[in-house]
Parts: sequence; structure tokens; C-alpha cells
Amino acid sequence: MSEDQVVTGPGSTTRRSLFAGAGAVGATVVLAACGDDESPAGGGSTPGTAPTGGGDTGGGVTLGTTADVPVGGGAIFAAQQVVVTQPTAGDFKAFSSICSHQQCPVSRIEGGTINCTCHDSRFSIEDGSPQSGPATAPLQAKTVTVQGDNIVLG
Repeated sequence: MSEDQVVTGPGSTTRRSLFAGAGAVGATVVLAACGDDESPAGGGSTPGTAPTGGGDTGGGVTLGTTADVPVGGGAIFAAQQVVVTQPTAGDFKAFSSICSHQQCPVSRIEGGTINCTCHDSRFSIEDGSPQSGPATAPLQAKTVTVQGDNIVLG
């Protein structure tokens, strides 16, 4: 038997054909994960429909109500990967809920900071800037508007 063969059962398979088959499977998985604008991959919404956990309001996604976001704190809307804060009464800010350090989701808001418990990075509820921890970049700002009592993303 040559050194480039692997015996797997009644017949034998060369290493080359084994790796070629594995490469083809890997390429198929990668291509299947890619989507286009008409059919989002990864459980996204189809144009004209609202993602789970929010309603479609004039082109934006309703995240929740103003009552969901306490003054001096905030709320995490995990399905939309958004954190909304209210540093002062009536002043709503929004940021990505994905930590800028190593892309872990932030998990709580307390003491005036948005906290990522993966590596203990903390971000300001006022502007998303890093306050402590290994993160050196701010959380990405998002746009939200208040429409009646609803907080709308976009």
C-alpha cells in the first residue's frame, strides 16, 4: 500500500479523493449559507415582513415600548442585536448589542454601563464608549425613533 492511501473498509480510498470529497462538502456548506437580498440566510426576515419580536412600523422594526427602557438603564433586544438605553428621561439611544472586543453579545445593563460578561467590557449608556475592560472601540450606534409609546429601529 502506498503512503497516500487510507484503508476504510472493503475497498481503499486515496487520501487525495478523501480530501477532495471533504473540500466539496465544505464548499457546498459555505455556498448554502450564502443568500441574496431576496432570500436572507440565517433566519432573517423576508422583505415586507417583520422579524420575530417586533412589528413593522413605517419601514422600521418596533423593538418595544418606552416603558420597557428604564431611565438611567436600558433594555437588550437580542433578536435584533440592539440595546436601547435612556440615559435621561425621554432621551433614547441605541447601539449594537454585539461587543466590539470579540463579538460576544452584551448581557446586562447596570450602574450606567452596558456590560459584556464574556471579558467584562463595559460601555457607556450615553454614547456606547468603552468605560473599562479589554474593549477599546465603542459599540456601534444605531438609529431609533419614538413613535407614540413605541421604540422603532431604523
